[in-house]
Amino acid sequence: MAAVTGPATGGEPSGTGAPAARARRELTYAVLLCLAGAGLALWASTRTWAVELAARPAPLPPVRAARTGAGLLPWLPALAVVGLAGGGAVLATRGVPRRLVGVLLLALGAAVAAGGGYGLVAAFDGTVSRQWPAFCLVGGLLAALGGGLVALRGGGWPAMGARYERPARPGVGPAAAASAAGPVAGRRTTEAWDALDRGEDPTAD
Repeated sequence: MAAVTGPATGGEPSGTGAPAARARRELTYAVLLCLAGAGLALWASTRTWAVELAARPAPLPPVRAARTGAGLLPWLPALAVVGLAGGGAVLATRGVPRRLVGVLLLALGAAVAAGGGYGLVAAFDGTVSRQWPAFCLVGGLLAALGGGLVALRGGGWPAMGARYERPARPGVGPAAAASAAGPVAGRRTTEAWDALDRGEDPTAD
């Protein structure tokens, strides 16, 4: 009896599925890191980082002026918004462009983290809330981590929708594939209409 060297169903070897699944997981983790980090930084930048009380002549009460992170560092929420867009760009690109997006996200995350770090040590006037700059720092680090992962490994990850692409049929040459993908004409048109009349899908295999 001859030895069986491959799966009876003719499917792909089991070894090829593991790298593809790992690449999809890495892509998912990187995008989630970028989106979560940028979103956290954007939210924290809109919180009140400092409250100033301006004294007025008696009997008028002092004026309370709340200053958000966006008011103190106007560029901080702008970078966070770009980071959110960059997370979506990771899904829409592949190869070298995706790596470049990763480098950009790494730089943006580092800048956001620097803004959060500055908010932790800066001597703002009034009562200061240090937890919001800390959240910005953490968000920037998460986005930078995701961007670094994209820059290092993103070139080999699948593009958005790649899992739904139909693989080429074995044994079918380029000419036959081009003919099959071309417009339906002549007798094929009649056969297609006949299939529709019978309630069948003429595009099905």
